[in-house]
Amino acid sequence: MTEALAYISDLASGFLVVGFIVFLRVGAAMALLPVFGERSVPPRVRLGLALAFSLIVAPAVASDIGVTIEPQAQMLLLASEPIIGLAFGLVLRLVIMSLQIAGSIAAQSTSLAQLMGGANADPQPALGHVLLIAGLALAAMMGLHVRIAEGFILSYRAFPPGVFPAAQAFSNWGLTHIAQAFTLAFTLAAPFVIVSLLYNVALGVINRAMPQLMVAFVGAPAITAGGLILLFLTTPLLLPIWRAALAAALSDPFGGW
Repeated sequence: MTEALAYISDLASGFLVVGFIVFLRVGAAMALLPVFGERSVPPRVRLGLALAFSLIVAPAVASDIGVTIEPQAQMLLLASEPIIGLAFGLVLRLVIMSLQIAGSIAAQSTSLAQLMGGANADPQPALGHVLLIAGLALAAMMGLHVRIAEGFILSYRAFPPGVFPAAQAFSNWGLTHIAQAFTLAFTLAAPFVIVSLLYNVALGVINRAMPQLMVAFVGAPAITAGGLILLFLTTPLLLPIWRAALAAALSDPFGGW
């Protein structure tokens, strides 16, 4: 009986160590992950989600952690694991931020930047908030929790625990994914920018032809209504493009390394 209890105690202590190592990475990523890491989610709920993901990921990576970690590398875990977790969460957060950037560009182009701009937890134009909520709902419908758990497991192959990532690798990652985020944001906002350009050119021509006409009073309601109508027409076309970008980020979150 004593030997059995000692064996069980060793297994329990080993699993707790593995769980703590996994929690370092998962808990840091939970602060930035889309849907689960939003500001509207209470901190206690985030902690519970981090523990749940740790329980899912730990059995799958226990063998890798036991093999790769050496005694002299254990001190690096407290620094390297949260950094890797933050990097993983930031990859997915950049895809979400592309919706916010696209909404800001579209709102500035259609004179809707101040409409309910500060009514959200993250102050942003109403167009950006609409796109953000739609994107988060779409991500949840894609089975985001399953893909995130898969990403955590695969991250241990790209970044073994106990090994500090190189600074140059983080620089390459940052440049690649930030550039991709801004490219995606401008792609999503391109219809609004093009329509705004054509509208302002037409308004300038009308003003030159009829200087006595107050084109600002006539044009402001038109561009506002046009922006809302364009949002209604283009959102079903823009969200699948964003969903494809999110799926690509989930399938290869560290592709910029």
